[in-house]
Amino acid sequence: MKTDILIVGCGVSGLYCALNLPKDKKILIVTKDAAPNSDSYLAQGGICVLRDENDYESFFEDTMRAGHYENDPDSVDIMIRSSRDVISDLESFGVRFEKNGNDFVYTKEGAHSVPRILFHEDETGKEITSRLLDAVKSRDNVTLIENYAMVDLICIDEECRGIIGRDGNGDFSSVYADYTILATGGIGGLFEHSTNYRHLTGDSVALSLKYGIKLKHIDYIQIHPTTLYTEDKGREFLISESVRGEGAVLLNSKGERFIDELLPRDVVANAIFAEMKKDGSKHVWLSLANIPEETIKNHFPHIYQRCLEEGYDVAKESIPVVPSQHYFMGGIDVDKHSKTSMERLYAVGETACNGVHGKNRLASNSLLESLVFAKRAAANVAKEYKTPDNWSEVRADEKKYINYEQEYKNAILKAIEKEKKSHE
Repeated sequence: MKTDILIVGCGVSGLYCALNLPKDKKILIVTKDAAPNSDSYLAQGGICVLRDENDYESFFEDTMRAGHYENDPDSVDIMIRSSRDVISDLESFGVRFEKNGNDFVYTKEGAHSVPRILFHEDETGKEITSRLLDAVKSRDNVTLIENYAMVDLICIDEECRGIIGRDGNGDFSSVYADYTILATGGIGGLFEHSTNYRHLTGDSVALSLKYGIKLKHIDYIQIHPTTLYTEDKGREFLISESVRGEGAVLLNSKGERFIDELLPRDVVANAIFAEMKKDGSKHVWLSLANIPEETIKNHFPHIYQRCLEEGYDVAKESIPVVPSQHYFMGGIDVDKHSKTSMERLYAVGETACNGVHGKNRLASNSLLESLVFAKRAAANVAKEYKTPDNWSEVRADEKKYINYEQEYKNAILKAIEKEKKSHE
């Protein structure tokens, strides 16, 4: 296959990037699973936005403080300053944020000084991603292929010229492109307990290791404090930060509150682990007793329903929660335009690291950061677009990739462990 621009992944960053690329370019999006099966769909709480100019300093400081001041301040500034335009774009694509008349309704989450988060019930990610997907499907210049996994990069003269992929039948093929944009999401599939889809295994990070593409902070992995505890294996169900923002409290086995629930996620998660160790328990409890039942059912209908399915009525009883791997703050090192260290190769979304999140992501900054820097990637590709001077055919030799999944997984985990030790 041959295309002008190839995007690997169809979460919000991949989709929004495609929608901001020139309409005269032929764009191909490939995704490893079914299109809706991206972590963007799973985002519950909402998306941050700069309420007004008076909110800037507070928003900036909240983001920096949560990231332990290891954030790139210029990237944080870009994200905050771009937020209102992104929200306007989303509304133009039909995204329905909660409103009171014509005014936005804002909610608050952990480590935020003020309410600045827009939301749609408790499935904001699904609302945004599905609208962007509909818009992409309406574009004549965009083709979307599902169940097509990237297994390698095509590199010619130290430039990226596309990928080698495997389709749902197990057949390998080459996809050539003038520019390639990696939007493959996080690394939750590498962990036993994660809120991520299992097929998100850090493929872009593995290939960056293979080709010497610069990485950054790959040991910065966020643990979400509150996922619903069950004995079942598989993806953990997240209990949104905004539940605690609306007044839910954490309790130990004795029914005692032990932490300020609105501290940064890493602080809360560590407090839960300490309490579990002290009590010898597999979980702690989250009580929504401070939240009116009407608010629970209107603001968190899907959380309410899922907990009912597990045998808990959150309006009447506490639910067991446990921390789980949630988000990857590190990733492929990119500049302010989402360019990687390899020519003709960009990275956006959770697989990229532009420095916004530092060592710990502030709640509900993920969707915003992904969208802002996806749009900047599209603008930079359009500005610098140039057709390569030479081409070489690269055969997709399936014998090379017999054990690629395990090899890539091992390489990533080894690199993360090495990075951890370097920080000790």
